Amino acid sequence: MNKEELKEKYGKKRVPHEWRKTDWFTTLIVTFFGSGMSPKAPGTMGSLAAAIVAYPMAVLACRLFEFESYVFIGGEIFGLFINLFFLAAALIVFFASIPFVNKAMKDTGTEDPGWIVIDEVCGIFMALAFLPSNLIVEYPFFLAIAFGLFRFFDILKPLGIHKFEKFPGAWGVMADDLLGGLYAAILLWLGTMIAFLLSF
Repeated sequence: MNKEELKEKYGKKRVPHEWRKTDWFTTLIVTFFGSGMSPKAPGTMGSLAAAIVAYPMAVLACRLFEFESYVFIGGEIFGLFINLFFLAAALIVFFASIPFVNKAMKDTGTEDPGWIVIDEVCGIFMALAFLPSNLIVEYPFFLAIAFGLFRFFDILKPLGIHKFEKFPGAWGVMADDLLGGLYAAILLWLGTMIAFLLSF
């Protein structure tokens, strides 16, 4: 093998630098502080970064709102928790990211590149929208479950998720992950409720 062939086979894979074509602040937002710049599985890295950030967010929610950061709809045993803190976080990230994602794709001439991971952040926050913050703080393994469920829906895109990718521009980039996060949230809530009922 010549030098070029050796470099191609064994050389370290370089991270694509398409994001350099846009401004640094847009890059910071859409790559979620650089987590999307990972040369391997940037979507997974972005989701992991969001799941890690979600823990101090849950702690903050508990300290600021105590038990008032969620609404409970249902009876004494079975019902739905709506975590207003993470639901608001998901929706804020969703709408606030639209102009940045559009700008990043326009500046770089790309369409939903892997290094844009702010949509995964939105999805992870949405996946926690039916789980009380105090439960996340007490049992951090819920973050791992939410991460796994969201990645399942994000990668396979079942139940019509893939259709949301067809929305124009940034709306398509963000919408499918928001829906994937919603599906993950529903499964996580159902699993939590079943486990709670079986404990009686």
